[in-house]
Amino acid sequence: MSSPTDVSAVSAIADGTDERIIIFDTTLRDGEQSPGISLDAREKVEIAEQLARLQVDIIEAGFAAASAGDLDAVKAVAETVGNEDRLDARGEVISTAPVIASLARCVPGDIEAAAKALAPAARSRIHVFISSSEIQMRAMLQASNEQVIASAVAGIEQARAHTDDVEFSPQDATRTEWSFLVELVSAAVEAGATTINIPDTVGYALPHDYGQWMVRLRKEIPSIDAKGVILSVHCHNDLGLAVANSLEAVRNGARQIEVAVNGLGERAGNCSLEEVVMAIRTRQDLLRLDHGVHTPELLRTSRLVSSLTGYSVQKNKAIVGANAFAHESGIHQHGVLQDRLTYEIMRTEDVGVSGSSIVMGKHSGRHAFKQALDQLEMDLTDVEVDVAFAAFKEVADKKGELNLEDVRAIVLDHTGAAARIEGHELASFSCANAPEAKPTATVTIRPAGGGEYVTATATGDGMVDAACTATREALGLTDVKLTVFNVGAVTEGIDALATVTITIEVGGNAFTGRGVATDVVEASARAFLDAINRSERLARGGARRVH
Repeated sequence: MSSPTDVSAVSAIADGTDERIIIFDTTLRDGEQSPGISLDAREKVEIAEQLARLQVDIIEAGFAAASAGDLDAVKAVAETVGNEDRLDARGEVISTAPVIASLARCVPGDIEAAAKALAPAARSRIHVFISSSEIQMRAMLQASNEQVIASAVAGIEQARAHTDDVEFSPQDATRTEWSFLVELVSAAVEAGATTINIPDTVGYALPHDYGQWMVRLRKEIPSIDAKGVILSVHCHNDLGLAVANSLEAVRNGARQIEVAVNGLGERAGNCSLEEVVMAIRTRQDLLRLDHGVHTPELLRTSRLVSSLTGYSVQKNKAIVGANAFAHESGIHQHGVLQDRLTYEIMRTEDVGVSGSSIVMGKHSGRHAFKQALDQLEMDLTDVEVDVAFAAFKEVADKKGELNLEDVRAIVLDHTGAAARIEGHELASFSCANAPEAKPTATVTIRPAGGGEYVTATATGDGMVDAACTATREALGLTDVKLTVFNVGAVTEGIDALATVTITIEVGGNAFTGRGVATDVVEASARAFLDAINRSERLARGGARRVH
């Protein structure tokens, strides 16, 4: 039986004055529920390993009961990331392995699935939930107040038989009738829940009101403090207030924040990990709070998640967006050149933004390439280095010069978790756009599992349409509809690598793919193929229930 999160260990930071906030990351569970995202076990492990380097306290690895694939993914994270302490060069522990959590409804089968998946972890948490608002109880559960309380208590007690660390969430808490919420939370505490999460499931709360809920809960339920129960918050961003609500909650007594990298999540997303941790660190003078997140890993984490999910980060995104530390106004530039503090409230190095200007090209050898990987702190196997170096040379022959961010994009595109999964591969690509003729694209694809290469040529309304049509025809697919197309650049300048994100619809489900190339049309074909691979991997592993 694993031990609960050590509350005493997170009660103060080094100076002994500021309380420490527990950072509970749900990128792999709630974040993955964003439309078009479907991470497999290897991708989840890769992200979880980076979250461990980021030093989040808890990783919610998934919803084990959702499908066999989800159970396997949670188990894979528990086996690897959940048992690896981080060591320094002298072999001393920098940070202990994070707690690995799985979500479960207050249903016996869900809880047993979570326990099974989490069994390999050194420290585990079962996170049980049940709807508590009148609208959800009536429409989804057809249950009375008494039945909901009974189910919650039974679920918590069952989870406690497997772990001492049990979190309980009354779903849609901020639209729940207050007296019933107090009654339900009181029963959950008495049943043995060690963390009580008050989720703003639909982003309904306003900061001043939500903060006072923390005060009132502690006042009206004395057992919360008496038993050392942690109050947690899980805020959605439907009104754009997820970070503000979370900050107000911890200012008023909550001590755990549930977050997702890049603010991923259903609808408008969750509380953004990078935004809330930097707000706490930057305004420590006001909040008198801190956390254990190793913030120089923020940018790397953001880009890895963006690459594997296919969700690009908007340029003006706080902390990790391309423009977060960019200055175009002459007045701003003048101030920054004199002293960066004139217009920047954070140091770039504190969030992992590098000012490196290292340039590599087609004449760069393996030694220089591996040195670039070391600078990027990308740990690849010998086989992956071979694959990435070959791709690098191919791109360098076309582009000429590449910087570190170009190298990072190439490596993620060719050796990331998604690329290591067996799938269709784009062997060659060409296109033509002659005057007074329809755009034409030709693709050659190596089918998943090997076999003979397949070549197809197709025309389209434009070059991207032709490339996607040729890819679809090469694979003999008919039920594939392109619904979203976004193109961007890895770096700035006219010769920047193109990065394309495509969302397709297959059988009523959405899948997002990403491709990188020197040519936008080729990047589109790669992204389209990546999305198809994701749809086929899900089909092979069984459909994932949506919650």
